Amino acid sequence: MPFPDRRRGLVPAFSTSYGFVMATAWKSDMAARDGHGTLLSPSAEPARDFIIGCCTHEELYRLAGGICLLAGAAKAERPWLCLCTHDKALIMAAIIASLAGGPRLILPYAFSRQALAEVCEALSPAFFLADSFAGLDYPAGPQMIVPGMFPADIAVPHTVFDPDETFLILFTGGSTGTPKVWAKTPRNMFAEARYQAAALGISRDDVFLSTVPPNHIYGLLFSVLVPFVSSARILKGIYAFPREILKAAQDYRATILVSVPVHYRVLNTDALKRYELRMALSSAGMLAQEDALSFRERTGLDVVEVYGSTETGGIATRRRFTDGESWHPMDPVAWKIREGKLCVSSIFLSPTLPRGDDGFFMTADCVDPDGDHRFILRGRADDIVKIGGKRVDMSAVQAKLKQIPGVRDAVVVSIPVGRGRQNELAALVATDLDAPQVKRHLAKVSEAYAVPRHVVVVNDIPMTPAGKYERAEIEGMLRTGKQQKARKA
Repeated sequence: MPFPDRRRGLVPAFSTSYGFVMATAWKSDMAARDGHGTLLSPSAEPARDFIIGCCTHEELYRLAGGICLLAGAAKAERPWLCLCTHDKALIMAAIIASLAGGPRLILPYAFSRQALAEVCEALSPAFFLADSFAGLDYPAGPQMIVPGMFPADIAVPHTVFDPDETFLILFTGGSTGTPKVWAKTPRNMFAEARYQAAALGISRDDVFLSTVPPNHIYGLLFSVLVPFVSSARILKGIYAFPREILKAAQDYRATILVSVPVHYRVLNTDALKRYELRMALSSAGMLAQEDALSFRERTGLDVVEVYGSTETGGIATRRRFTDGESWHPMDPVAWKIREGKLCVSSIFLSPTLPRGDDGFFMTADCVDPDGDHRFILRGRADDIVKIGGKRVDMSAVQAKLKQIPGVRDAVVVSIPVGRGRQNELAALVATDLDAPQVKRHLAKVSEAYAVPRHVVVVNDIPMTPAGKYERAEIEGMLRTGKQQKARKA
């Protein structure tokens, strides 16, 4: 691989001078403009673990030094590097490298050939960085890189990247079949990481256990960046099954659980114990009341729900049993309600988001004010559809389905009828009941037009690795179920 020799004039990866340059440059910039303090402060303890038993801070910075070299190994001045990995050390090292003038970064929503082809079409990355050459079906064009190809003991350069220029691209919407591209700046990501760390009282004594991958913003923030800026430690794995989550919590004495509603649902078991946990976080959808209650009864912890999106960053938090339905906006977030929708402005917003003349971005979330500078979420504007001339809130229908005894989960979608402009409701329901039983239960608490015409019963509803519904697959299952019913008729 044609790495240029850039070692001349560089300081050691963990020298005092490097830490001083980074810290003072970012600190003076942040203090002058938004008062969030340093944007990046390397640890003063090189031998301290970042990933327990796997990667120290010194090893992290040496890896970052090697990644920095990629900026000089491509024709573009700052090439795009696509991170085809869930390895938290690789991701954090790449972020450090990018902050120091290395390649700009892409986190794809998935590592399939189709997803990577979409990345190539949108951004033309020069490199793919993966754990190994095995098992990755990647498109032709970008050069494939693995950690073993980097020279040893390459230092991170003095260069400090502009905090307001794009250094990271995140993809969202892959579950709908139409991925969207969102740019993020160092200020976006590190201002939020430092805010969250301070607001949640994260310390160097904390150990993070995550059930979500770090290539989506929630996992990236709370299983990589927040621990990093706090000098906390993290566990290497991504734990998805109840037994492995609980074993990791016990074995490593984890103090912070980073998870999503689907995993709190599977943790609704008598085997659940608190161990050393002092905080549990949830995002990527609303946490069901019964799952929050079960978790609290068994651990004594009120789960902290985080509301936001890739493009807006964090917006608000709530603790279900302390706050009820009310959401508390985060301190850096200004908000107001316009046309019944939530509008936000903060340092966390992607620079590519459209904003009004007042600097606010209008979300698709419908809210009501709740006094004392709080609000209540009422669903999304795009959840309201017309069925037979009547307005139907699909999120409300979905909530009623989930309240039926024996229903584990449910998703409601609107499906076009023929080639016209009419729509009909369809529901995918995880339950042991049959479809007619589900309909009869729902009809008792709903208007006839709000009962989905098509109900398909399954064992489990498809989810993305980030814990969100796999919309494209769900709609495909509903269409298939609808066609099968038509053939039987």
